[in-house]
Amino acid sequence: MSNDEQAIEPVGWGVLGVARIAMNKVIPAMQRGRWTRVVAIASRSADRAREAADRMGVPRSYGSYEELLEDPEVEVVYNPLPNHLHVPWSIKALEAGKHVLCEKPIARNVVEVRELQRARDRSSLLVGEAFMVRTHPQWLEVQRIIASGRIGDLRLVNGHFSYFLDDPADYRSRPEQGGGALLDIGCYPIHLSRFLFGQEPTRVLGMVERDPENRTDSLTAAMLEFPGGHCAFTSGTRMARYQRMEIIGTRARIVLEIPFSAPPDWPARLVIDDGSDLTGRGAEVIEIPTVDQYTVQGDRFSRSVRTGAPLPVPLEDALLNMAVIDAVFRSAETGRWEPPRAAD
Repeated sequence: MSNDEQAIEPVGWGVLGVARIAMNKVIPAMQRGRWTRVVAIASRSADRAREAADRMGVPRSYGSYEELLEDPEVEVVYNPLPNHLHVPWSIKALEAGKHVLCEKPIARNVVEVRELQRARDRSSLLVGEAFMVRTHPQWLEVQRIIASGRIGDLRLVNGHFSYFLDDPADYRSRPEQGGGALLDIGCYPIHLSRFLFGQEPTRVLGMVERDPENRTDSLTAAMLEFPGGHCAFTSGTRMARYQRMEIIGTRARIVLEIPFSAPPDWPARLVIDDGSDLTGRGAEVIEIPTVDQYTVQGDRFSRSVRTGAPLPVPLEDALLNMAVIDAVFRSAETGRWEPPRAAD
């Protein structure tokens, strides 16, 4: 760590809402950060906000989001609200002079991302999408291995992400609130395949199965065609909990055991296999030191606020990812390959 980094003054963060991801993962992780201080939390209920702040050791609580946005010590707002509230409250935060780290998906469609982009440009503040995987060392190591040529030319990124959800009150069960598998978890293999190929897909093919009760996409499969290869993935909200990503080149493949929800108290493992022994006995296992990806994510954003360093996932990247998501939904309706459309 450089002397300049050691001298960085911690950034004050405020959290909108008491979502499970904020209470159980993000706030505790950011509180362990070197450059991140959580100074306030807000809820639409003053009692809930006070209870959450007391439990998490956060100095101040507010009974409305507006009050938090008026707090002068809040420099960055973390927005983990339900998906349909991502853009409205991120814009309000920008208008209040706050930088924003918004949970994925940052919006429900490309039109909403463009609206947020215009607000960002008016404010000259930072807006990032909280794809915490982009700062986890296991993915940086995968990128390094691909660049080294060890697996040959990258040809296929293959992934699956699923869990079982049976709660009609959960926003992920409500299509009007941006629920469904693709926006919630299918966005990860899309994002990571774009990251690894270093390219944008030219066209996509999508298949969607909708829940007969709530009409969200409960099982979505897609194929993305890149100039250099393909990504194929499935995502589901009515299936056993499971996640896996496989990166296949012309000479070897890489398997990530826990690609998305890497535990903060358990080392990540990569398996590299050249296929010379189909039993896998010749594979090499690389262990990545234990890290909390939410801590790294918060500190990376804080460092960008203090030093002007590039954000891991800026709005420009979020727009391109959302264009692919829109194209998958469009393809499922038309039954044809569809090109992503990010431009106005």
